[in-house]
Amino acid sequence: MSTQIRTVVVLGSGTMGSQIAAVAALAGYTTALVDIKQEQLDRAREQLTARLDRDVEKGRRQRADVDAAWERLTLTTDRDAVAAEADLVIEAAVEDLTIKRTIFAELDEVCPEHTLLVTNSSNIVSSRVADATGRPDRVCNLHFFNPALVMQCVEIVPHEGTDPQTVERMVAFVESLGKTPVRLQREIPGFVANRLLNALRREAVELYEAGVADFKDIDLAARTALGHPMGPFELMDLVGIDVVYLIRLAEHEQTGDADALPSRSITEKYEAGEYGRKTGRGWYEYPRP
Repeated sequence: MSTQIRTVVVLGSGTMGSQIAAVAALAGYTTALVDIKQEQLDRAREQLTARLDRDVEKGRRQRADVDAAWERLTLTTDRDAVAAEADLVIEAAVEDLTIKRTIFAELDEVCPEHTLLVTNSSNIVSSRVADATGRPDRVCNLHFFNPALVMQCVEIVPHEGTDPQTVERMVAFVESLGKTPVRLQREIPGFVANRLLNALRREAVELYEAGVADFKDIDLAARTALGHPMGPFELMDLVGIDVVYLIRLAEHEQTGDADALPSRSITEKYEAGEYGRKTGRGWYEYPRP
């Protein structure tokens, strides 16, 4: 089995997928970003260009490095063509188990035998997609954090059938990106960082719904007393209240724990389409995107 990762394919050109692809290209990997719609890829290119150009202007990156990364990065709708040459495929598609299982089964048919198939999901564990392939030993979760171009942590989460060599290859890959790998011993929905975050978020929402304090003051306490860069309600708006809602549903579906269900206020905002920054209104109001 080849252990050298040279070619990376990322499926899904949303915020996470596009930035993961950019991180890989910046680290020197031949990278392809895939989506089913060309307009999504065009939007991803526009957003990545703006972000990377801003990094150059602020002195965070060198222009030569960014230009070289663009030379290594392909944006395409032809998934199978690039997957057939991939050493590593990172799935960052919609959080829907049925869709993910279909994707992994199809990738298994077109990817070389040595290709590692990983999912960026933090709430759908890889054991739920691994058996859709004929290579469950080369499947795991590889969880980046938003924004992937900035955040250092990447969680590596094997399922019971993941080959230890797969984990070692993922550790080496994450380190080659200039990121910090956090290795879990076993899978659990939410992994480590998001479970810590969910505990804080759950307590914050309970305090708000109980009338203990306004959400703005809870955010203020998190920033000024705990030293957090932003409060839990501000962070929900950044991540997307729709994402928060769906993560809670996915955890409930996997655990059966009624406490995992979305809270009343989160459900109300989700049903009203108030997702945060992406819609212009969440807990706070923002200029329309």
